[in-house]
Amino acid sequence: MQVRHAEGIHNAAGEKDYAAYSSEQNFDSHLTTLGWQQVDNLRKRVQEAGLSKKIDLVVVSPLLRAMQTAVGVFGDEGHKQGIDDGHGLPLMVADAVESHRPEISSQNCPPFLAVELCRERFGAHPCDRRRSISYYRSIFPAIDFSLIESDEDVLWKAEGREPIEEVAIRGMKFFTWLFSRKEKEIAIVTHRGFLYNTLAAFGGDCHPSLRTELCKQFSNCELRSVVVVDKSMKGSDPAPATTNCPGKSA
Repeated sequence: MQVRHAEGIHNAAGEKDYAAYSSEQNFDSHLTTLGWQQVDNLRKRVQEAGLSKKIDLVVVSPLLRAMQTAVGVFGDEGHKQGIDDGHGLPLMVADAVESHRPEISSQNCPPFLAVELCRERFGAHPCDRRRSISYYRSIFPAIDFSLIESDEDVLWKAEGREPIEEVAIRGMKFFTWLFSRKEKEIAIVTHRGFLYNTLAAFGGDCHPSLRTELCKQFSNCELRSVVVVDKSMKGSDPAPATTNCPGKSA
């Protein structure tokens, strides 16, 4: 299943003035109050649908708004967990980056893995530049950052946006990596631009009506179930039931 992050401060500012996406004030933007409300609503729907018990792995973009969304939706906010209580590390510490949220536990949750391949389009917009991994580890202790090679962000450049064609290539590499995983039910928490350009490339040989549906822009905190099938394995297993949860456009 694929989830676009909840509303970030850059979304709220960008609705009023597109130039806000170029503002350093929105560097690695955190969720707004509305964004956290969207997270709470989606978490409730995920739990009611029984999806949280089916997920084997949560893959998340290492940008603040995506990680806040991921731990908020798929973490255990109802369990109080301390770093030294014998039950492991919390997914997010209390009051992390203006969240005004309690600690989010990793108890009874799938593992969380940060992957650079599913980041938003690189370049120009400070909201898409990440902080250091060492800083992220201090506020998201239970997220696994081991696949990220550089502590600092060496992928984002101030001059110009990543070409759309390169976003699509990166997205296809991401799907190839997903195919290599042993987990079957994977939740991906990422970004609108990444999802749109990746799915557009991935659905290139689909029927036009299916391609149109596949390539619809994601709203904030929208969840869609997508069954990805290797053509060489066609007919081996029936496709599982899917669940979609609409979000808010921004």
